[in-house]
Amino acid sequence: MSYRPLADEIRPQSLDEVVGQRHILGENGLLRRIIESGHIPNLVFYGPSGTGKTTVANIIARRTNRPLHRLNATTASISDIKDIIKDIGTMLAPDGVLLYLDEIQYFNKKQQQTLLEFMENGSITLIASTTENPYFYVYNAILSRSTVFEFKAVESGEIEKAVERAFRVLAEEEGRPILPEEGVCAHIASHCGGDVRKAMNAVELSTLACDSGGPHIEVTLEAARELTQKSTMRYDKGGDEHYDLMSAFQKSMRGSDPDATVHYLGRLLEAGDLPSACRRLLVCACEDVGLAWPQIIPIVKAAVDAALMVGLPEARIPLADAAILVALAPKSNSAYCALDSAIADIKAGKAGPIPRNLQNKHYDSAEVERKGQFYQYPHDAPHHWLPQQYLPDSLLGASYYQYGENKNEQSFRAYWEKIKHTGGGSPI
Repeated sequence: MSYRPLADEIRPQSLDEVVGQRHILGENGLLRRIIESGHIPNLVFYGPSGTGKTTVANIIARRTNRPLHRLNATTASISDIKDIIKDIGTMLAPDGVLLYLDEIQYFNKKQQQTLLEFMENGSITLIASTTENPYFYVYNAILSRSTVFEFKAVESGEIEKAVERAFRVLAEEEGRPILPEEGVCAHIASHCGGDVRKAMNAVELSTLACDSGGPHIEVTLEAARELTQKSTMRYDKGGDEHYDLMSAFQKSMRGSDPDATVHYLGRLLEAGDLPSACRRLLVCACEDVGLAWPQIIPIVKAAVDAALMVGLPEARIPLADAAILVALAPKSNSAYCALDSAIADIKAGKAGPIPRNLQNKHYDSAEVERKGQFYQYPHDAPHHWLPQQYLPDSLLGASYYQYGENKNEQSFRAYWEKIKHTGGGSPI
């Protein structure tokens, strides 16, 4: 008998056995109601690996009288789709087929379009799964003909029940007791990153590692720890997890939460993604601290330079200093917002000619009535300022920059108000 992975061997056979996903498979969950109705529409499942997408597709297949075809988009081609299509309407598939297409994000537009005609007339019922956001990776015409369901990482409490069951199944197969040390099941459940398949693999490997051939197998906590020490975190540098983690890192700094900041920094560094951590730190220093404390920018740059110079693991030290500093610093996005407002006007066509006094030419063509540049040099005036036009005529009176409510910007505001609005008195 060929070997079957434990995760496949104990795969749930009913919706009640599925671990997690109560939001869609619970008593009143929408997906559960659809499945139980027997009328299966085209479905797209998305979410992390090991969360039950394939399991639910298998359960659906058993509830239909249609033959089930499985394709993985990483290896399948248009010819594979055509092989399935040619059976439709024959004795092999008189009522059509159920197609489970895993990793649909790897199908290009043309490959996805091949399915459309048959989805439209109902001869193919598509169940597609993906670990990426389908609204970015799946062709719109497919999405418009499908119902999308999100599968979420499974809570450790739910996974622990599955781990306990897995040890019982293995014990029955072995014909001898398997005795997990106290804390083993909880440790595996909490260190698999919400991935049930990964937890099952850890159960199987820890059992093998602790099997000394005796009358029983005692699975130690030490063995479980060794097998799961790098498995807690999901991270795909090119996938959604990467962008979610980057977003969480910056939003935690912007939200002035040093604890969440170092948590997400730690996850980035544990994944070995030093460049992303450095880039996000610099962006946040400029975008979110900004003019409230502009001196932070060279400080963060120095920390980033030090981190890149020494590399991991030591790079974590200057980056932790910089990240906490950014989190605790006063915040202002006034410069960021000012530039966005200016760009919005530019995109709307509100640009206009540069005022003559600002142009870099020192002659006038014949048709210009008023000759001369008329630029006034601010350094020749008291306090190095004098009134003159800088914005184009079409934007006179436009205001993009708004002073932030922080000590730094407010001191600038007081300085310029005294000079500009009180007749140019002595600056403070």
